[in-house]
Amino acid sequence: MGSLFEELEAREDAARVRVEELEGELALVSEQLGQAREGLERLRVTRETVAEVMAEMAVGADAEPEAETPEGGQVSSPYAGAERRVVGVLAVPKWQPGMDAKVLPRVYQDILEVVADAPGPVRAKQIVPRIGLPAQVGKIEGTRSKLKRLVERGWLDEDEPGLFTPARGRAETSSNSG
Repeated sequence: MGSLFEELEAREDAARVRVEELEGELALVSEQLGQAREGLERLRVTRETVAEVMAEMAVGADAEPEAETPEGGQVSSPYAGAERRVVGVLAVPKWQPGMDAKVLPRVYQDILEVVADAPGPVRAKQIVPRIGLPAQVGKIEGTRSKLKRLVERGWLDEDEPGLFTPARGRAETSSNSG
């Protein structure tokens, strides 16, 4: 019987060593996971902050008049063209005659397409499933925000609160260019 107990003790020792090795690996992976989560959170906050700054700059650039130089020339706002210099940020430009929806980020193009294909005014909660998002409150609110931005920039109209239609001026010019 002595050899059986010795064998069991040896196996127990080997199992203990393996558990300690795995616990060491787990601690290392947990530390790496924590660092990766911190990096992810920093990137999320940075993206949100940049989006807020860009939105403020867009509003500020629209409202700020151009200053005159001593020579009488025009100097544009220090923020003019900032959305073109910032890498990785997709802005929604103001609609102008001849401008195609392809200048917009893909999700905004999808929203415009759904609104254009609808038989009448549509609500955000009707658009969300048609652009491939789950019908969750957060997704609906995010889409509503995008719809409001499209209205603000002349791509859509909102005749009644929460009811969105293609912008009349945009529809008139795009039907003539078809």
